[in-house]
Amino acid sequence: MKNVTRLCHTKSVITVNGQYPGPPIVAREGDRVLIKLTNHVTNNVTIHWHGIRQIRSGWADGPGYVTQCPIQTGQSYVYNFTIKGQRGTLWWHAHISWLRATVYGPIFIYPKKHASYPFPKPQQEVPILLGEWWNADTEAVINQAMQSGGMPNVSDAYTINGLPGLLYNCSANDTFKLRVTPGKTYMLRIINAALNDELFFAIANHTVTVVEADAVYVKPFQTNVVLISPGQTTNVLFTAKSEPAPNATFLISARPYATGTGTFDNSTTAGILEYYSNLRADNSFSSFPLMRPTLPAFNDTSFAANFSQKLRSLATPKFPANVPQNVDKQFLFTVGLGLNPCPQGQTCQGPNGTKFAASINNISFILPTTALLQAHFYRKSKGVYNFTFPDNPPFPFNYTGTPPNNTATVNDTRVKVIPYNSTVQLVLQDTSIVTVESHPLHLHGFNFFIVGQGVGNYNATTDPSNFNLVDPAERNTVGVTSGGWVALRFRADNP
Repeated sequence: MKNVTRLCHTKSVITVNGQYPGPPIVAREGDRVLIKLTNHVTNNVTIHWHGIRQIRSGWADGPGYVTQCPIQTGQSYVYNFTIKGQRGTLWWHAHISWLRATVYGPIFIYPKKHASYPFPKPQQEVPILLGEWWNADTEAVINQAMQSGGMPNVSDAYTINGLPGLLYNCSANDTFKLRVTPGKTYMLRIINAALNDELFFAIANHTVTVVEADAVYVKPFQTNVVLISPGQTTNVLFTAKSEPAPNATFLISARPYATGTGTFDNSTTAGILEYYSNLRADNSFSSFPLMRPTLPAFNDTSFAANFSQKLRSLATPKFPANVPQNVDKQFLFTVGLGLNPCPQGQTCQGPNGTKFAASINNISFILPTTALLQAHFYRKSKGVYNFTFPDNPPFPFNYTGTPPNNTATVNDTRVKVIPYNSTVQLVLQDTSIVTVESHPLHLHGFNFFIVGQGVGNYNATTDPSNFNLVDPAERNTVGVTSGGWVALRFRADNP
């Protein structure tokens, strides 16, 4: 535990090695990584290495009660994995309850020795971790929401590298500063470590070139604004303006992309970009006018659609896009909210006194008390999980139209078994129950190709003819289109 003060509020937070955000993990492609985690707090803890493929090292993946039982107070666990065929920016975070509000940090994977980037080498690399800060204890926030069935209280600020920035009250000194030399090129390794918000990111008066997403190189493209979902990473290059340095200071800022009808933290985190040539003899910077970037409206779904269309795999002989052309298994999963009745004798804060539930194909997942992988490994699945997760929505309806009368979920622990090495097509369909919303989803142990996306209901007859099977983006996390769908393909090659 460590005392951290932001926005004039001091609280004791869980950290790794006393650092908030946590320390970077730095490795090369092909390295074996050993990380000993010792738990000195009263909470159960696990850590997930987000985006690491974990080829045949599932025990090291980290989601609590899925691949491991949590690490209890006073206990240790060694995460042991090899980074195979990956290079770029990923990140790590706690994977139990809401501990990742403060327990997170970057993973930098450099190319093998003597291998180079497929773009000009930047002069400097800068991590940009976008996070969320609550003045309250985040465990109390989520526990209250689970109890009441209402929406969790929204955060008090967004942060850049743990700092809310100068646009918040009592935060001027907690502002991230990036100092640059005119004409030099910088790579920002941007990570969205916020819990609940997709974010727009921009630097005033500077264009950036996107070169990588989720540790996969992309065809470079220029943009003024980057959209990044929780769990995603994006590497961008930008070149500082040449001499004479501009007589201005530039805001680096991020604010939410929010498509649902619920309340959200509608604030902006900001850092400062300063030019070294404006440094004065006393080591202070000349006070120049502050330029602010123009960010899209919080619900700009067309920007989101256009931005994701621009992300394309390199698809070169050296960095191929091995998109499955044929599919062995097809799934349609609805993603969205349900409303469950309030237990007797309780007061609930969901719509009309109900409880909110999140569900996929109307199944709201119940965390088991034995880790799924452990139960599977010892062939003791009985009473832990069952195999009845549906391939398609059990009760088809007009998913993005008028919701059905019964919006209750089935609460259960169900898994889907896939034959080894089969090719999978998974269509994720948003629903309008309570509200349409962009839902970020992350697949553990695999990257997937985003072969298609659209608004409205997925049409299995007509939509596949528009799929991109040549150079689609390859990612580990996707924002499911608000009021629409995304189609993913991957090979189940990692037991």
